[in-house]
Amino acid sequence: MIDRESLVRRHTIEITRPDPSHVLTVGNGDFAYTADITGMQTFVEYHDQSAAFAEQRLAVNNGTMSNWGWHSMPNPDGFVLDDAMSTYETARGPVQYPDKFDMASMMGGEPAEEFRAGAWLHQNPQRIDLGRIGLLLRAAPDAEPEPYPEALANPRQRLDLWTGTLTSTFEYAGQEVRVTTVADPNHARVAFRIESELVASGLAGVVLRFPYASDGFFQTSDWTSPERHESVLEPLGEGAGRIRRVLDDTVYAVQLDWSEGTLSATDEPHEFVLTGSADTLELVAGFATDQEGPDSATFDAVADAAVAWWQDFWTSGAAVDFAGSTDPRAAELERRVVLSQYLTAVHSSGALPPQESGLVANSWGGKFHLEMHWWHAAHFAAWGRPGLLARSMDWYLSILDSARETARRQSYEGARWPKHVGPDGRESPSDIGALLVWQQPHPLYLLELLHRAQPKEQRPELVSRFAELVEETARFMASFVEERSGTYHLPAPVMPAQEFYDAKTTEDPTFELAYWWWGLEIAQSWRERRGLDRDKRWQHIQDNLAAPHQRDGRYTATATEPYLRRDDHPSLLSALGLVPAGPLVDTATMEATLVDILDDWQWETAWGWDFPAMAMTAARVGRPDLAVNALLKDTPRNTYSAVGHNPQFGSLLPLYNPANGGLLAAVSLMAAGWDSADADCPGFPRDGRWQVRHEGFVPWP
Repeated sequence: MIDRESLVRRHTIEITRPDPSHVLTVGNGDFAYTADITGMQTFVEYHDQSAAFAEQRLAVNNGTMSNWGWHSMPNPDGFVLDDAMSTYETARGPVQYPDKFDMASMMGGEPAEEFRAGAWLHQNPQRIDLGRIGLLLRAAPDAEPEPYPEALANPRQRLDLWTGTLTSTFEYAGQEVRVTTVADPNHARVAFRIESELVASGLAGVVLRFPYASDGFFQTSDWTSPERHESVLEPLGEGAGRIRRVLDDTVYAVQLDWSEGTLSATDEPHEFVLTGSADTLELVAGFATDQEGPDSATFDAVADAAVAWWQDFWTSGAAVDFAGSTDPRAAELERRVVLSQYLTAVHSSGALPPQESGLVANSWGGKFHLEMHWWHAAHFAAWGRPGLLARSMDWYLSILDSARETARRQSYEGARWPKHVGPDGRESPSDIGALLVWQQPHPLYLLELLHRAQPKEQRPELVSRFAELVEETARFMASFVEERSGTYHLPAPVMPAQEFYDAKTTEDPTFELAYWWWGLEIAQSWRERRGLDRDKRWQHIQDNLAAPHQRDGRYTATATEPYLRRDDHPSLLSALGLVPAGPLVDTATMEATLVDILDDWQWETAWGWDFPAMAMTAARVGRPDLAVNALLKDTPRNTYSAVGHNPQFGSLLPLYNPANGGLLAAVSLMAAGWDSADADCPGFPRDGRWQVRHEGFVPWP
């Protein structure tokens, strides 16, 4: 049995100097509070991503975000999705797609008239920063607050992953300050204990600041528009108060409970300060859409709940231990695995499919990308924690009617899932996203993984609850293919996962063909679990799907020119990797394709999840040496920071959670294998340099 506490605690995060790219988050999947070196959100400008992006340096936001905190800018023109449509001519007649969108507008430029509707619909709704809670540090009672962390001496910050407790200590004005930060595992609530003589002397306090929303690409806040929102303090008696927030149609409340002291508004709009007279000050901040606010809580109650939840998390499900390995990369892989488990639990385990930069930054306005849901969350089932995946699956049921309407509008049957979307399920205009299809089988695969990971007695209820979703998804997939001379094709317009092909002319992408077969096979299995016969039409399509295109004994990305571009995602490899072995893909040919791609690809253009994807392919084709090499490939977009983040484009995308989730998926496949694997740890070389102990995994299909 693995000593899990020792395993986790040897990767405790410790930071001893300020760094604008290093932030630490406490949260629960639906709510997260991200702190700087003080354990609070003290140095807002220091972590300003916009300024860092303009200066071409790396910084990460330190906001407070949730899965329920959303906002839409006023829509005076009344734009609707029909205003962003273009017509594509297809074999089934004209089909409309919402593709009128200009990338420049996403980055803050003024859209041309024809793209105005698409720009508004793409940028709204956006996730909001619920507010910043920081320390107010002054060298003297009448001095200006310290704006930057250089004023701190001997900072030391420690995130105890085992308990979810963040402890930050430093010296200021000759005195030590100690801040303990924890998040409630069940509510949108964060708690702080501040210990220092500076509190009693008036040189340290707590400041709360509230911004307006931002419709920028990654920005969570607008500090320049105080007239566009409201922040009203309502006293609730000794040691308690509530701040009511109004941003256009968005309203929420912040419930504040503190141990002693006074909370009051300052002369600055949307700013409040809590001061104390004792050496210890405790504050609990709860956030809720209910204007009455959440219930009161104490620091000790929140801290005890956090410790219990995280210890249960680490002692349940799976674990993998590389101690004793002599491969010099083993310790780094183990570090990435442990930190990725923490980060995905905090950012990717909530009631909505996760957004790519978690509950930290607002990449793509904070909306989520359904083609990334698999990479964020599939690993939860394989790691024996199916409940953390199940949380987000009910959302698909909530937008099923919207997905049906999309299919109906395009003259298809069933339900077509969007790509770039907010909680309401309304698709976002995009000349890429509207034409992407590889997210269609994702709900089927995720449900199949849930079915495998859940106790047998719970499986019938799962099958019943999602039966309609499975059926409607498969109906769309069967309707989407096009028959020519007895062979079924994935026809134009279609955008592959490697998003740089001409959708108007591209057909039969390799990965999508294999995934189409596998998705329909899952749907057939679910019919059988309900006591129904396999669908004959689906089976006919499965039996006659086009084979992936080959050249020189290797697969190409598509069956149409240019066949294969050597940049962006090498996603064709996922036809045997993410997707298990099936009748459309030959293992030897895929191995040759993998070797060719590893030898020649523009790695600076690949993304964080591409490396785990390649590792899964290497494992399934019997090349564990290549699996480890791919997973740990030394290239800029496959680096993991001291806090476990995987940056992609500097401050534009300073962390990328699909890489963390993908890493965990790949490691579980490499360690536990799949149904037909003939040995333990099929993804790790048997050269004596890897010692892999694992327990609790659910084998992959």
